[in-house]
Amino acid sequence: MVVYSFYVFDRHAECIYKKKWALRPGSSSKIPQPNGISDGQPQSKALSAEDDAKLVFGTIFSLRNMVRKLGGPEDNFISYRTSHYKLHYYETPTSLKFVMVTDTKTNNLRIVLHQIYVSLYVEYVVKNPLSPVEHPGGLGVNCELFELGVEQFVVSNIGRG
Repeated sequence: MVVYSFYVFDRHAECIYKKKWALRPGSSSKIPQPNGISDGQPQSKALSAEDDAKLVFGTIFSLRNMVRKLGGPEDNFISYRTSHYKLHYYETPTSLKFVMVTDTKTNNLRIVLHQIYVSLYVEYVVKNPLSPVEHPGGLGVNCELFELGVEQFVVSNIGRG
């Protein structure tokens, strides 16, 4: 299994944590062929990390609202898959949103995202008296223990590439 990226969004739609391990297929500009000839497709400019986070949040916001309108308030958006990647989603009761982007062969990671929330985010961020309760203006999670915990958790439990 390959984990491409991981995001945490607060209730104000701000990305408060992001971590990338590998590039998603199709997310960067096209690599020229060995013979120096382009493959004929237009080259796309890679998104900045901030734009990428906004795009991910917009996607989950739209899909979550569509699921609730079509299925009712009891239905939840869990994940969706494209031909290149799979996006996994977990929302906490306090409206924190945990998003992980993986390869398409990965099974549902809702339980894994819940474990990251309970065992890492709550322990190292929420219970940290030096960590702010709100993250205004995109001020992200600045906790080294949380970052190390996420890295170790993903490498040991999921694999990253």
